[in-house]
Amino acid sequence: MISETEDLEAFLDQSVAADARLDPAASVLRAIAAASVELSGVIGLGQLFGKVGASRESTNTDGDVQKELDVLANDVFVDILARAPVAALVSEELREPLVLDPQAPLVVAMDPVDGSSNIDTNVSIGTIFSILPVRPGAVRVEDHFLQPGRAQVAAGFVIYGPQTSIVLALGDGATQIFTLDRREGRFRQAVHCVAIPPDAAEYSINASNYRHWDDPVRAFIDDCEQGAEGPLKRNHNMRWVGSLVADAYRILLRGGIFLYPGDRRSGYGEGRLRLLYEANPVAFLVEHAGGAATDCVNRILDLEPSGIHARVPLVFGSAGPVDLVAGYHSDPQFSAERSPLFGRRGLMRL
Repeated sequence: MISETEDLEAFLDQSVAADARLDPAASVLRAIAAASVELSGVIGLGQLFGKVGASRESTNTDGDVQKELDVLANDVFVDILARAPVAALVSEELREPLVLDPQAPLVVAMDPVDGSSNIDTNVSIGTIFSILPVRPGAVRVEDHFLQPGRAQVAAGFVIYGPQTSIVLALGDGATQIFTLDRREGRFRQAVHCVAIPPDAAEYSINASNYRHWDDPVRAFIDDCEQGAEGPLKRNHNMRWVGSLVADAYRILLRGGIFLYPGDRRSGYGEGRLRLLYEANPVAFLVEHAGGAATDCVNRILDLEPSGIHARVPLVFGSAGPVDLVAGYHSDPQFSAERSPLFGRRGLMRL
């Protein structure tokens, strides 16, 4: 038996009633939610719908081969956002910003399908979005997007998994989770005011890249792996889904830390995730839930984008371990401690 809970429409109406300035952002959120219901149906059918996981001859801005689902989702969001108060759209699937309504007060940056390579293996994938105010006097369309993440009016992601849920934060409000009730075709509140635990003993990282990491990241993971016998004095678990929305959803609900650092591979030095439509919206959600998000050292939401598809390292989750990773990077004695002369010593070991 499912109890009656507030739905997304009611939440947005109440938010606008409390602050009328949020009305345009609420309209955009309604549009994104409506499009995600359509996509959820397609994704839920998988190969029964068609070859949504098939590769195309084209590539996106990341250089990845596009999937049929990437293009389908992009078209769905372009169509519905063209009817919302959106001046322009930046998408991972578009090389340049797309002008929609030049008189509208907001712009949207999004990854229409995060993790599309996982669809044929039935792993959770998602849509990530950032909603920003237009910049008065902007000369170029892209100038509207080149502002730090703290300027976001709203942000969030949709996760298409065992449940389809939309995770969002609007204005100064807390992070909320609404889950699609498929019987009624509407989103109903599943978690009110998400609160990330300040500390946790789970970390999420692609350990196969260990040899490419910089020394501070290696040392942090080394110390986690040593467990209760090591300098951190506790056992840790590792979780890595390989889908940003899936890892972020887990951390929002039970804490932990996610690391996707820059590394020594060609093209990875500045990180791999996109600042505008991956790192910024996730950081917005995490901070509104009491967590922290950095580029290993600096707050993500304070970074000035260098371009609409700029990349960045990303570390987010429980504030305690995120701050600890920053400590590994900023300790002036760190490089010496990691040299062969001193052996394998972590930041926390005296």
